[in-house]
Amino acid sequence: MYQRIRMLVRLLTCFLILTGVAVQRNGSIFGHDLNAPEVEATNDSSPLTRVDGAVVVNTSSIAKDIRGFGGSVPLEITIKDGAIANIEPLKNSETEDFFKRASSAIIPQWLGTSVNDVSAKHVDAVSGATLSSNALNATIQEGVAYANGFMQESDKESVPDFEFTWKFAVVLLVVVCAALLPLFVKNKYYRFSQLALNVVVLGFWSGTFLSYELFINYIANGVNVWQSLAVLLMLVTAFVYPYFGKSSHYCTWLCPLGSIQELCGKSVRYKLKLSSKAVKGLNVFQECLWFALIFIMMAGIWFDWIDYELFKAFIFKSASIGVLIAAAVVVLLSFVVQRPYCRFVCPTGCLFKITQNPDK
Repeated sequence: MYQRIRMLVRLLTCFLILTGVAVQRNGSIFGHDLNAPEVEATNDSSPLTRVDGAVVVNTSSIAKDIRGFGGSVPLEITIKDGAIANIEPLKNSETEDFFKRASSAIIPQWLGTSVNDVSAKHVDAVSGATLSSNALNATIQEGVAYANGFMQESDKESVPDFEFTWKFAVVLLVVVCAALLPLFVKNKYYRFSQLALNVVVLGFWSGTFLSYELFINYIANGVNVWQSLAVLLMLVTAFVYPYFGKSSHYCTWLCPLGSIQELCGKSVRYKLKLSSKAVKGLNVFQECLWFALIFIMMAGIWFDWIDYELFKAFIFKSASIGVLIAAAVVVLLSFVVQRPYCRFVCPTGCLFKITQNPDK
């Protein structure tokens, strides 16, 4: 019981630290903008304006509850001659590269669409930027519906900011299997299959994993529960399972980067011999790195390091060259060193270790 209390204290401490980082970086907490002045509504604050025979809709207020990965995705939608003439993204908290990729693919498909066809139209999400894509689609539909007067006040919460798809179902199924089956099934063939699914489905296909960017965005902007079911279950395995004796369950059974390292390691019998002194030194390095990265974020010096976590390599079309090269080095090294990134570098994994180990 005493150990569990210490673990809980550590978890709450880390949560408060990340909350401070989220406020420092985004200026908001759970979707509430701490820097926004309270302004009284006026007749001039309408999201609808008319310009040169066109209707311009600003979705900042009417679609504020529709969230992507980092928060709402306000748009300025121009409707002319009964069709969408232009869509201009406004300032948002989405990851710039992923949002640019999603918007450049999504927005052109809506241009020219008749306002009467908008509610029934379906535009596929961009792989690797699903949350931003879904938020863009839902925001466009709500903005046009508002302009047409089709949306009733009581129906606002039913806007399709969540859509059940086969991709969502497959990702959720893989996460559920990894979260539950290892508690009952002890089989090397199942383990190999689960690791492979993690890499293919959670990694390359959907880009579903835990990272500092995700933690900070959730704290800053809140969570859409239905849209984030798979990720929320991952969070349970990472932060709740340890209280029931299942430490490192996420890292061992769910993390796609950990999975690909283990699969590579299993394919080669030879392993480099690391002395206990070297292992201890590398563990100290990981902890020092973690404290340094947290400190610089708390100080507001450099938030962009979270864009260089190697998980981003799975979304290779949006990942930087540096991340791709570093990820390739880690994969090659994992053939002869057991999970090198997980054990000696990963800042996200270090957070899990700190919250799970009351003796550190």
